[in-house]
Amino acid sequence: MSPHAVQDSIETPPRAPSPIANFGTLAVHAGSPHDPTTGAVIESLSLSTTFAQNSVGKPVGAYEYVRSSNPNRDNFEEAIAALEHAKYALAFSSGSATTATILQSLAQGSHVVSVSDVYGGTHRYFTKVAAAHGVQVTFSPSIELDVADMIRPGETKLIWIESPSNPTLSLVDIRAVATVAHQHGIMVVVDNTFLSPYIQNPLDHGADIVVHSVTKYINGHSDVLMGCAAFNSPDLKDRLTFLQNAIGAVPSPFDCWLAHRGLKTLHLRAKEASRNALLVSNALASSAHTLLVNYPGLPTHKQYSIVQKQHRDGLGGGMLSFRIKGGPQAAERFCQQVNIFTLAESLGGVESLVEVPSSMTHAGIPKEQREAAGVWDDLVRMSCGVEDGEDLKKDVLQALEKAVIGPKVAGMLKEPQTNGHAR
Repeated sequence: MSPHAVQDSIETPPRAPSPIANFGTLAVHAGSPHDPTTGAVIESLSLSTTFAQNSVGKPVGAYEYVRSSNPNRDNFEEAIAALEHAKYALAFSSGSATTATILQSLAQGSHVVSVSDVYGGTHRYFTKVAAAHGVQVTFSPSIELDVADMIRPGETKLIWIESPSNPTLSLVDIRAVATVAHQHGIMVVVDNTFLSPYIQNPLDHGADIVVHSVTKYINGHSDVLMGCAAFNSPDLKDRLTFLQNAIGAVPSPFDCWLAHRGLKTLHLRAKEASRNALLVSNALASSAHTLLVNYPGLPTHKQYSIVQKQHRDGLGGGMLSFRIKGGPQAAERFCQQVNIFTLAESLGGVESLVEVPSSMTHAGIPKEQREAAGVWDDLVRMSCGVEDGEDLKKDVLQALEKAVIGPKVAGMLKEPQTNGHAR
């Protein structure tokens, strides 16, 4: 039974006003039919794990068992497909489960080319787990330049991109990489977590699969662990749906309901987070206490031309990172001195977060590999939420002063007088 089938005996209103509706309209209405019995505007939560059958092998409706499909997951998947300009979407229990399922679809002996600056969990899976089932991953710090030379004829099956990358916010020209990959019959996967479907649609630029940690911007409220993948190929639909059911790393109906609720305000949150991140990035770039600011929305970003080509309205997203003067000690002090930003892992929620990747999200990557990818011990990563932007800017600037200048002042005050008297 198709997980997206609709019970023939029930007529339901269309799930979106039009397939060509603008993003905000689709975000609110895609995958959100009014209940045909009660007229409820918001979908009901279906917690049942199993569904009755009229006779053996003939379910009453479209569903049999919750792991295979359920109404809330179907609705959420339909909404994601609409917003990523895809024919199909599948939801998983986490972003990591999404990554694992895609890698599991590759045959033993397959080779993958990946950008080197990837999320620590993705790097862990590629280096510790994929290798165990015979899939080898090679990393590149400049995939657009290296991809043609890194392809192994007959072996390379997948190219993995993060754009922007985590945590240095490097960008990749998706179309350029996809053009080379497709000449060799190789699939391209883009992790779109940092931007969300509102700011970037990788399938429009030639990618074959787009993945998200739904936990982040799509849900947007730091209360759901989920992942998803969207694509257009019927063959991929068959293979990945089989693995989704067989592996069983699927989200609960309640998580799907929550994530779908969050999705309805994605366009509003993404715009505000981008506005705030640009404000904070400009303040950091103007400060004498920083060494480097990584934010795609700044015209000084080395790949700003890609922003103009791939991102909606030139938006840079809500994520940024910067290197602070004073080394890792200053980075830690900064995280302790902010008042509005919360020191915590993750990103993409309505609240602003800050972390030090080398000691937190990317600690599992060997130091030499981290530094080769630009993840230095003095790098601070920030996720700007939807608080007042001026408040965030003031918070960052006061924390910089305390983290960089404060210890110097304290040291001067402790220096003894040369004449032996207290200062």
